[in-house]
Amino acid sequence: MEQHLLGKAGLGTSRLEVLEGPTGRRDWPDDVKGRIVAETLKPGARVVDVAHRHGMAARHLSKWRRLAREGKIVVPGDGLDDGPMFASLEIASDKIPILNGGFVTIDFGEVAV
Repeated sequence: MEQHLLGKAGLGTSRLEVLEGPTGRRDWPDDVKGRIVAETLKPGARVVDVAHRHGMAARHLSKWRRLAREGKIVVPGDGLDDGPMFASLEIASDKIPILNGGFVTIDFGEVAV
């Protein structure tokens, strides 16, 4: 009879997790999936290490990464470098919009674009 336990054969088992339900599978909420995928995006992170830390197969986590790239899983950012950001634009009532050509200047602090 073959046994499947967490850990390497002959070294003993440090942990055994029994999953309840008809299939013995986990149902991961989308926000948890996103947080786990975000862990793999940090510098120096390895998919296999993150997967092992969460008790899952690396191939399963790789599938989540693919789904995140396709926009099917939302990955939270750290707020530092999340790509383009948008700001509201207000036009002062004393300014007249340029209709036919010309230049628009945007002042941001001491910088004018």
